[in-house]
Amino acid sequence: MKVPLLDLKPQYAPLREEIRKILDEVCDSQHFIMGPHVEAFERKAAAYCGSAFAVGMSSGTDAILAALMGAGVGPGDAVLTTPYTFFATAGCVVRLGAIPLFADIDPVTFNLDPVQAKRVLDNPPARFKGRRVKAFLPVHLYGQSADMDPLLVLAREHGAVVIEDACQAIGAEYPSAAGVRKVGSMGLAGCFSFFPSKNLGCFGDGGLVTTSDAAFAERLKALRNHGSQVKYHHLMVGGNFRLDALQAAVLEVKLPHLDSWHVRRRANAAYYDAAFQGTVVQTPAVVYGKSGLAMPHIYNQYVVRVPDREGVRERLSAAGIGCEVYYPVPMHLQDCFRDLGYRRGDFPESERAASETLALPIYPELTDGQRAAVVEAVRVAAGGWPAANTK
Repeated sequence: MKVPLLDLKPQYAPLREEIRKILDEVCDSQHFIMGPHVEAFERKAAAYCGSAFAVGMSSGTDAILAALMGAGVGPGDAVLTTPYTFFATAGCVVRLGAIPLFADIDPVTFNLDPVQAKRVLDNPPARFKGRRVKAFLPVHLYGQSADMDPLLVLAREHGAVVIEDACQAIGAEYPSAAGVRKVGSMGLAGCFSFFPSKNLGCFGDGGLVTTSDAAFAERLKALRNHGSQVKYHHLMVGGNFRLDALQAAVLEVKLPHLDSWHVRRRANAAYYDAAFQGTVVQTPAVVYGKSGLAMPHIYNQYVVRVPDREGVRERLSAAGIGCEVYYPVPMHLQDCFRDLGYRRGDFPESERAASETLALPIYPELTDGQRAAVVEAVRVAAGGWPAANTK
């Protein structure tokens, strides 16, 4: 049996009529830029994420870029972040003339390690000394929150704002000392992507920034519209970062279903966890799983560690089982960041994760037969273990 890494058709089928109806409404109105559907989705998304405000953006990348711009990040600044992430995290920092100050990840969660962050801030590389750390940019990778409480304390100590890259983790919860918080609601801003492969995906590119700072929300609204609040009057240099009304309408239909999709992803993860127990496959840890949270992990990706990762990947692909490496080259080793002066060995946990991890199909509509086929294919590809483990 062939199993794709992601199949969006089963999600679309039951929503088809509702989505086509709302798209017809937008088309009949011919109101494609901003408007009531964008405003309605922003209100609902803010409430879902536990923030006072939400500002729709054209993509997750533009959400990060606009949030950094809104925080005043620019030339001469440094932004503390992780080297183990999608390119946009570090790329947006560099686009503004700032530089990413990397700290290694926690090997269990793959997220920015607060201990390593403090170590880097206490003793930054010589080339970074004298630069102001303007912002922290933690990533909630694969659908699980970074350890935010110590990062927020550390940021306050350094006079830095916190902008959360929550592009893979909408709805995930964190057991803060201040109570249960959703990702994107703990820093100055949270950034989300609605790329089709995300748990909440639109029909193209889309993004969002959440915040509970009213003045910051107004600044973001201007930044996404070329720095303008009154037509042809520009307060600042911004960009064209607006969320399309058609995309907002699709997201408006999908949002009420998101938690049920999370639940199914978590059920698929639990199936895999049980099947791979006691084998060479190292399953993802849910570090907040005993904290009484409803959504400690929302599994945008189900990422395992396996020996001979490239061999396993090739054998799975040959067997028709979708899989992917997120991410094979850490940011500090990317050619375009060579001038930052980092070298192989600087962040060993990020480098080890890049060489060992593999994402398996986890989308909500996986059938029992598909899940079993994935497990059996992994068993064969990884060298075999007793077949009882697949039951």
